[in-house]
This record gives sequence, C-alpha cells and structure tokens, in this order.
Amino acid sequence: MNTRKAAIIGGGVIGGGWAARFLLNGWDVAISDPDPEAERKIGEVLANARRSLPALSDHSAPREGRLLFTHSVRESAQDADWIQESVPERLDLKHAVYAEIQAHCRPDALIGSSTSGFKPSELQQGSANPEQIFVAHPFNPVYLLPLVELVGAQESVARAKTELETMGMKPLIVRQEIDAHIADRLLEAVWREALWLVRDGIATTGEIDDAIRFGFGLRWAQMGLFETYRIAGGEAGMKHFIAQFGPCLQWPWTKLMDVPELTEELVETIAAQSDAQSGHLSIRELERVRDDNLVSMMRALKARNWGAGALLNEHDARNQPPLPTDITKPIETVHRFIPVDWTDYNGHVNESRYGQAFSDASDVVMAMVGADAAYIAGGLSYFSVDNHIRYLAEAVAGDEVRVRTQVLEAKGKKLRLYHEMIHADGHVLASCNQLLVHVSLETRRSCEPPPDVLARVEALGEAQGKLPPPQGVR
Repeated sequence: MNTRKAAIIGGGVIGGGWAARFLLNGWDVAISDPDPEAERKIGEVLANARRSLPALSDHSAPREGRLLFTHSVRESAQDADWIQESVPERLDLKHAVYAEIQAHCRPDALIGSSTSGFKPSELQQGSANPEQIFVAHPFNPVYLLPLVELVGAQESVARAKTELETMGMKPLIVRQEIDAHIADRLLEAVWREALWLVRDGIATTGEIDDAIRFGFGLRWAQMGLFETYRIAGGEAGMKHFIAQFGPCLQWPWTKLMDVPELTEELVETIAAQSDAQSGHLSIRELERVRDDNLVSMMRALKARNWGAGALLNEHDARNQPPLPTDITKPIETVHRFIPVDWTDYNGHVNESRYGQAFSDASDVVMAMVGADAAYIAGGLSYFSVDNHIRYLAEAVAGDEVRVRTQVLEAKGKKLRLYHEMIHADGHVLASCNQLLVHVSLETRRSCEPPPDVLARVEALGEAQGKLPPPQGVR
C-alpha cells in the first residue's frame, strides 16, 4: 500500500499537533513554517505525542511515517494527499497561502483549514478551485482530542470525514456555515462570562477553573450538555428540565452579550492570577500533565464504552490485528505501548498491569482455539487458576512492549501457557507461567471442551510441544 502524504502549512501549536496525528498514523508529513525554531518546537510536540497517542490503543501503533521540514509551501504541497493550513487567523494571509498551495498541489488534494472562526465562503474568496478548500477545525492537543469540525463542499467534506475516521478522529459535519462553527461558539460564551467574573472580583482564574474541573467539566467530558441536562430533569426527562429551569434564562444571571474591556489592569490581573495558579510548571510540563490526564480519562471511558471511549473502541476494532497462524514458533500475542494509567507511585508499571498484559495474551490464545467472545456468550470459557509472575525489569509509560507466548500443555481441560513481556529493545521485562482450566459458565465448574475446540487445543499443544522449553521454565 502506498504511504499517504500530508502537508502541514504552519507548524505552531495546532500545526504541530496535526503533524503528530498524521505522522503517528503512518502518513508521511512535510512541514512548511518560516519560524527558525519550528523543528525544535515540533520535535517537542512529537515527543509528547509519541508517549501518549499510542497509549490510547490496546494494539500496536502503525509504523510511523517520514517527517520532512521544507523551505517552501510549494515543496510541502506538491504530491500531498491532504494539505492542512494552520497559519495565523488573518484572512489576507490565508488567501495568499491558498493561492500558492493551489498553484502547486494536485487538483484532487484535500485542503483543510484549522481556522477557529472563518467560514469556508470567506476562505474560498478568489480561489482557483473553491470547493477544494474546507474547514477542518481541530482541538488542542490535536493528536489526542478526536473532535474535528468539518464545514465546506459536500464532496470534500465526505472525503475528509473518511480519512479522519481512519486516524481515530471524530468528524463533526457542521450543517450550515457560521462564524466560529459550533464548539468555539460555546467556548466563547463561557470565556466571556469568566472574564466578567475576574474583572468584577467575583473569582480568580484558579477558582473558575476549579468550578469547571471539579464540577460540570467532569459531566461534560462524558455526556456533553443536553444528555447531562436530560438526567437533571429526572424521570420526566428534558421537557421537565426546560420547564423547571427555562425561566432562569430570562433572569440577569449572565453577561453573554457584553464583553468587558480588556484594559491593561484587567490583563495584568488575569496574567498574575494565572502565574500564581500554574506558573511553577513550564508549558511543556503542563502539556505532559494535560496529556497524561486526557489519556487516563479517555481510557476510563473506554472501559465503559462511552463517549470518547466508545470511539477508541471502534478504532481499536478497525485495527484489530489478525490472529496468529504460525503455531510452530512462540506466538506474539500482544504488541502495544504502556499507558500512563498502568503506572504507580514508583513511576513504573504496577505489578497488577503485568497480569493484565498476560491476561490479554491468553485471550488471544483462547480466540485461536475458538474460545472467543461468541463461545463465551454460549456459556463456556477458560478460567485462570494459577499464575506465577516474575518481575525482571522496569517498564514505564510510553514503552513499546510485546508479549511472546508459548504453549506448555494443551490437553483436555488444561491449557498451560508461558508468557514473556519483552521491551522494544529486546530485554525481557517479566514472565508468567499460567494455568487455565476449561469451565462451564452455567455450573461454574470445570468441564471438557467440545470436540472442535479440543481438537484445536491439542493441535496447538502438539505443535508447540516440539519447541525447546523456555529458559524461565524449570
């Protein structure tokens, strides 16, 4: 399969995030940015992305694409499948960039804009091929947050939606073009009110952030606005909520139509409060905290198959590796990156998570012999009854690991496996000698597998029995 190429025009915070999202999904990426520090800055963004994005998945990541820093828009845009413009929010500058892009890009290339406010009709003014240009507005960090607002010509938006979904993103097609699209209009309302609260001395920046992160922000993260308020309506639902709280909209609670004057005094107040709140951390340290928190929250939602977690599960299902077929050698059952929520207060993988990895490895073997999800739903399964784990070396968040599994015994009710967790550099991190027994989920007692599963179990055991015993087995 031919590698896709993305061109990133403008390598700031958003452009760098786009570069990471494309690159870590296997695209080649060419970046054009006049900033002499662009390569260093984007390198730091990529370091964070390499640690966090692969940790959202329970499978191995695609092979990383090639990264190239170019000297011109022309050099980046030529032969690109997708061109993402992320230059400053000046319409004249964007028009000049599009003219140069379209002078050198393929006529079928997608040209997305990261603009948070401009409408496609404004971006397309004077364009040689207007429908080629559309809004693809992401959220920071682009490599983690899945939402992308798409606005533009139907054909371009449809193609863009397909591409973004393959990268694990959530394209939201805006039904009609409007200034600031959807999400930023909502954020603008909260931002305006927050500025008034600081200006009038009602709350500090830290107190406002606490009101969000300890309160409604947690609800919004997994249910959004309307689903949250539906619950607030009780058994009668949304109609009851609106009837009960709708009159409040007429009360002078907010100042959404007014904007406080950003005087030098107000700016200094906000900046000083922000410094007091989080100035003890560098921006890169704050980004790392943000990314670790996002990965942990999104993985928690993944376990509940809800919100952003359900999207991650769908993406994992699309990228589920095929079951191993060569049973004449030790079987690679797991290939993944270590997520931050697997680590403990010592800064390394907690012992229980080694058990998680080895359990995932045994699930692959179970699927190989036919004891898959459908089989379990039918009332039969394998239970682990004994595990002996040796912890041989430390693993930390972001490490790439594999589990190699060898079948030691596969006969009747018994299935004995030996697992080794191996770091990407080749050294063994841990091993597990595991005994599983076939059970009836109805009686919760051991029983013989049905003939078809038993035949596959014994064939696996026979093939693996010809291998030399692992070093960790006495």
